[in-house]
Amino acid sequence: MARALNKLSALAVKNAGPGKHSDGGGLWLYKREYGPGQWVLRYTMHSRRREMGLGSVQDVSLKDAREAADKWRSVLTKGLDPMSERERERRQAERRLHLLEDVAIDAFESRKAELKNDGKSGRWFSPLEIHVLPKLGKKPVSDIDQIAIRDTLSPIWHSKAETARKALNRLAICMRHAAALGHEVDLQATEKARALLGQQRHKPENIPALPWPEVAAFYASLSDGTTTHLALRLLILTGVRSAPLRFLRLEQIDDDVWTIPGEKQKGRKDKTPDFRVPLVTEALAIIEQAKAFARDGYLFANSKKGVISDATMARLMERRGMAARPHGFRSSLRDWIAEATSTPYEVAETTLGHMVGGKVERAYRRTDFLEQRRNLLEEWAKLVSTPPNAG
Repeated sequence: MARALNKLSALAVKNAGPGKHSDGGGLWLYKREYGPGQWVLRYTMHSRRREMGLGSVQDVSLKDAREAADKWRSVLTKGLDPMSERERERRQAERRLHLLEDVAIDAFESRKAELKNDGKSGRWFSPLEIHVLPKLGKKPVSDIDQIAIRDTLSPIWHSKAETARKALNRLAICMRHAAALGHEVDLQATEKARALLGQQRHKPENIPALPWPEVAAFYASLSDGTTTHLALRLLILTGVRSAPLRFLRLEQIDDDVWTIPGEKQKGRKDKTPDFRVPLVTEALAIIEQAKAFARDGYLFANSKKGVISDATMARLMERRGMAARPHGFRSSLRDWIAEATSTPYEVAETTLGHMVGGKVERAYRRTDFLEQRRNLLEEWAKLVSTPPNAG
């Protein structure tokens, strides 16, 4: 057979006329009257002659065609069908293209509309980006099993329990997304990994809060008129979360009402109604002082760019050796309402911006208890702004 190989030359291929030209060993050049020639490998499998296309003369040189023919003749000597093997290799190559990092990005993009601020805060994607993709991102989704997931998350399963839980849940969403795209994946891999990882030792703790009788002393200590002190004072007075406060814009304030857009509220979606916050006398005074530092429409602007960070207020409390954190003042306010007032539950929960009741109940409720909340926050402001032992 060796003498029968390599019958053609590059020049012969270039000048070949219409017809079928043998290079030997089953490799043929099929040349039509019009158009480029095609390389074809003829072989017999199970007593049937088959023809396997190897590409156009324009794309595949004579040398490359011979190398391809050698490869597939070798496959044939092993009793395998070259065309079936090529299809198997193609499928494997496709599987290698379905990398987890690509699927994860696609899954994230498809869910942006469901996420706060279209996912721009990055909190949905960050557990994957930081703890999963560095190890599994370049792996085809079809190759990801419970062992790989376990080995990836075990280093943080107990030390960063909440983060690890979120990462596992996000990964499960990515695996379901991959299945919806038509990829072969093990949809049970994440649950199997959870079983292998075992029960988490860590128990989530509530954010430490300052007991409400101690809030007045802390409020009095915020007296230097800086942006951070003023922001903390307004945070205490209103009971809002830190994000809406940090991004408070002057146009959101109309007389003595601050309207927080629905999309700026925690975990809310596009159809969430705006939330009105009554601004009591003490809060309006704080806002007037803060206007001196306003920039680009933001009341609590950073000295360099944007607004003050989420950590700015927390670091002040940390430097003072306090266990409590800014978000905890919502709990301080709620505890005071429960322990020192007779406020109805609906008014108390609405004061903190919580949804009360089911969809039907909320649909029929036409009030946000603005005036009741104003009276309540006036009492709270009087309590916290009165220096301890005064009078």
